[in-house]
Amino acid sequence: MTDTRGGLRGWAVGRRGSLSRLRFTSLRLRLVLVFALVALTAAVSASGIAYWLNREAVLTRAQDAVLRDFRQEMQNRVGALPEHPTQDALQRAAGQMAAGGQHFSVLLVGQDADGKTVYGSSGGINGFQLEDVPKSLRAAVNKRQKVTDSNEDPYHLYWQRVTDHDTPYLVAGTRVIGGGPTGYMAKSLEPEAKDLNSLAWSLGIATGLALIGAALLAQAAATTVLKPVHRLGVAARRLGEGRLDTRLRVSGTDELADLSRTFNNAAEALEQRVAEMAARDEASRRFVADMSHELRTPLTAITAVTEVLEEELESEAGGIDPMVEPAVRLVVSETRRLNDLVENLMEVTRFDAGTARLVLDDVDLADQITACIDARAWLDAVELDTERGVHALLDPRRLDVILANLIGNALKHGGSPVRVSVREAEDEVVIRVRDHGPGIPEDVLPHVFDRFYKASASRPRSEGSGLGLSIALENAHIHGGEITAENSPDGGAVFTLRLPRDASRLTEEAAQGEGGRSGDGDGGSGKEGS
Repeated sequence: MTDTRGGLRGWAVGRRGSLSRLRFTSLRLRLVLVFALVALTAAVSASGIAYWLNREAVLTRAQDAVLRDFRQEMQNRVGALPEHPTQDALQRAAGQMAAGGQHFSVLLVGQDADGKTVYGSSGGINGFQLEDVPKSLRAAVNKRQKVTDSNEDPYHLYWQRVTDHDTPYLVAGTRVIGGGPTGYMAKSLEPEAKDLNSLAWSLGIATGLALIGAALLAQAAATTVLKPVHRLGVAARRLGEGRLDTRLRVSGTDELADLSRTFNNAAEALEQRVAEMAARDEASRRFVADMSHELRTPLTAITAVTEVLEEELESEAGGIDPMVEPAVRLVVSETRRLNDLVENLMEVTRFDAGTARLVLDDVDLADQITACIDARAWLDAVELDTERGVHALLDPRRLDVILANLIGNALKHGGSPVRVSVREAEDEVVIRVRDHGPGIPEDVLPHVFDRFYKASASRPRSEGSGLGLSIALENAHIHGGEITAENSPDGGAVFTLRLPRDASRLTEEAAQGEGGRSGDGDGGSGKEGS
């Protein structure tokens, strides 16, 4: 007999699904995930290959042993039977074959002397039946092959693996060469299947352990890698908070060490640059302050002289030559402008140096605004919309500077009537100054509080110094307040001043360094080109 293996084996599993994109913001989580995926892929691949190789080895070993014994029994037992055996003879031969070491079930099919088909089964009537043998296997077993030089036998041994009630079986069959019964065998592969299931569980457990080990390894690696990154992030935050002396400890020669060195070099360069800029800024402030102080002495003398000249101009005696009078008036006007500029510069340097302080007092806003307007003879040009009794704890001198700048700016560039209104909020007071002029161009609005900003280059020598609104904003900030500028839908510009009702909590914060009281200043800066 020749052993020829036939049959189809295989499986197909199809799946359709979609994975939602997940965005992982944690580098540690991504590292652990990548390690876990790599470990899972490697473990599953190794386990799958090991399982497949062991499965084939176990099944092939068991199959070869069973088929070898079945073929030997067919030669010894069935080959000794007559060509037309009786049913009893077949039954006895089947029982003898099944009693061998492999313990498989046997079915013998033959024809007796009368031409009747007789059966002999190792399990009796309810044992292994012909219906248990696949039709394809029966057809292959009973098909006579052509005898050639390469094929000496007309009948071959065929086998097939089948499953019955979740139990795997090996079914084989062949015919006795030269005439005689046909034999079929069925061998349960359940012990081998249990061994393979145990192997699969073992490989699954090994895969899970490998996955856990990979996760732990990834955690350790992530900690090693991310610790310098975390230190770098902390150092960067400290650097952003202004602690320019922040440095990283450098150890090793890897890429993270190079990154730490680069950060240290950048921080050192930044610290030097900021120190240089601070020194230049300090020198600039000192220069402006010194210059302003130095100018005050000659300005005092010049102012005294211009006051005398102005009195001569106003005197009835007419002591000034009419030809010289325009020049004298120009000198008087420019001296006043220069005096205002010096006072404003000194005020600005106090704010920049942080030496400006609040001198708080209980202020009735209606009285304060009225006094500001009356002192500058603006009563006929300003409408006041407020009630008496609105009080706030503020610095009255600085509030006067703010009001003088805002109202004077509105009168100069918006024209009368200028409306000033006061409203109370929960913890603050709101003062609005509105004019009825053309409003502020949209491109100028973001710059109205900039120092020396002038919207029109055609009139660089306006009456204002370009510092009034900036000083007003600084005085609002030192109170913890704010000033905003916008255009009214009905026309004209609106400046809104918001101040806290009680600025006492800011007194200590404002008193930094050596303080000095600035002069009153006037409201002569204006919008400068609105």
